[in-house]
Formats: sequence, structure tokens, C-alpha cells
Amino acid sequence: MTFSSPHVPTRIGIVAIGRNEGERLMRCLRSLDGSGAAVVYVDSASTDGSADRARALGAHVVDLDMALPFTAARARNAGLAALPSVELVQFVDGDCELDADWLPKATAFLDAHADVAVVCGRRRERFPDASVFNRLCDMEWDTPVGEAAACGGDSLMRADAVRALGGFRDTLTAGEEPELCARLRAAGWRVWRINAEMTRHDAAMLRFRQWWWRSVRTGFGYAQAGDATAALPQPLYRTEVKRAMLWAGTLPCVGVALGLLVHPLFLLLPIVAFGVQIARIAWRNRAGGMYIRHAWYTMLSKFPELQGILRYRRARQHRSAITYK
Repeated sequence: MTFSSPHVPTRIGIVAIGRNEGERLMRCLRSLDGSGAAVVYVDSASTDGSADRARALGAHVVDLDMALPFTAARARNAGLAALPSVELVQFVDGDCELDADWLPKATAFLDAHADVAVVCGRRRERFPDASVFNRLCDMEWDTPVGEAAACGGDSLMRADAVRALGGFRDTLTAGEEPELCARLRAAGWRVWRINAEMTRHDAAMLRFRQWWWRSVRTGFGYAQAGDATAALPQPLYRTEVKRAMLWAGTLPCVGVALGLLVHPLFLLLPIVAFGVQIARIAWRNRAGGMYIRHAWYTMLSKFPELQGILRYRRARQHRSAITYK
């Protein structure tokens, strides 16, 4: 494969991160072949031979120090540090494949918009029909085109803008991209989602337990990124945290309390309220496919999200963490 060396000056660098991604990582790296970019793969103590296989494909590999907690933020910072001279850096998760036409389109957009620091496009699920959970991911990735508040794990960024702010916040175990975008926007930069194919993601999320754990991490990230941006003009995820606490915490507790103290019929209050909200979400999104199941899982996710929020509050007290893989 023909990857440029990170030690040779080049305009674009690519940072791929992963941990035990197996064949998904090989597909990711192969999709970068011919990009002309310097490619760095940052490995977080994989036990499946990912680092050696990446080296065999020609990528420059950075092995994270196992003495420190692993976070995707820390991995991306390590990758950027290995590309000191690049002007633009494409971040991509190891379970994603980069579209062949993405970099030229994204680069042209940044060249035409000097005030934009981050550009992202359409991330799609590789196998959306493999499970309802994969399909939900594909729907989640379909964000509006135009100026955005944040990007996801895949995006093209101005390297100097990221470096000027100290990169990603190493201690964040989730929500590190929105947190960085919030700081970039506070510094006067803009974030943009363009109408272009960017990556294909392989969630391989086939079981309910996987979806639940992913939602727990989402809630953890809401709380953690919310605290990290509390001092910024536009703090993150306050609404999301309040919704999880209302639907999965306050409302069920109020229903049980009223049912025990006033009348048993009040026990139905949370169920009725959930049903009404599910109907509202389904009606609002009725033009799209799978709108009823999407509405159901949107509301059900409030419970694992609240679990993640509470887990973060407890972790902050005991200085423990949640792993990103």
C-alpha cells in the first residue's frame, strides 16, 4: 500500500484509532490506500494483532502507553502528535471505511471557507439491515446538512486550529468530539456538515445488550462533556441530561409515589406519558422508515442514558472511569 510517511511534509494526515477491530481495521486501512495522505494508526493495547497487521499494510503505528487509561480522545491526540507538519487531519475510527471521494470534496470545502475548522459528511452503516440496532445507528448518522454544533468520530479538521486549543480533552471517555467542537466554536471557528458521502461504519451491533451499553456510554458522555463545557457560552447536553432524568427518573418515581400514597391508578401515569411521547415522536418522523421502532428505542434509551449519567457522577467522586471499548 502507498501511504506517505508522517515524517515527510504533506498537506493531509489521517489518524485511525482502534482496539481489537480485527478485519474491520484492515478494511479501514485499505480504504485509505491511494489517498496520498500520511496515515497513522493508534492502537489501544489490542490483543488481536491489529498493530502488527497495520504495520504490514504500511501504516505508521503508535502504541498507547498501557499505564494510562485508554480514551479515544487520547488516541486521537497521539495520532495528531505523530503528524506535526500536516495542515489538515482526517480522523477516522478503525471500524469505518473512508469514501474514495471524501477527501477531495472536504478539502475543497475548507479551502473555500476559511472560517470553518471542521467538516464532516454522511456516515452510513455498512450493514444497516443486519439488526434493528444497526439501522438505528444509520438513522442517527443522518444529520442535517449545513452548519452544525459538532461532528462525530470521523471528520476533517484544520490541524493548527486543533493544536491551538490543546487537542481533544484526554480525560473524556465519550463526547470528546462535541466538546472539542464547542471550544472551537467558542474560539470563533465554525463546524459544517456537507452533503457528501464520508465513511461506512460497521457497528456490528446485533444484540440488545450491545445497544444498551452503547446508550449507557452515551449518557456518561452527556454528563461528562456537559461538565467539561459548563463554562463555555453554549454548554453541551444540558437538555439531553434533563430529558433522561425526567423520563427515566423523575416521572417513574412520581408515578410510584402517587400510586402508593394517593391512588393505585397513578401507577399508570409513567406508562401513559411514555405512550403519548412515543406516539408524538413516531408522528413527527412518520415520513422515514422504521418510525415506530425508532420512537420506542428513543424513549427506552432514556433508562440506560440515566444509568450512564449516574455512573459518571459516581465515577467523578471515586475518580474511576468507563472504557471506550
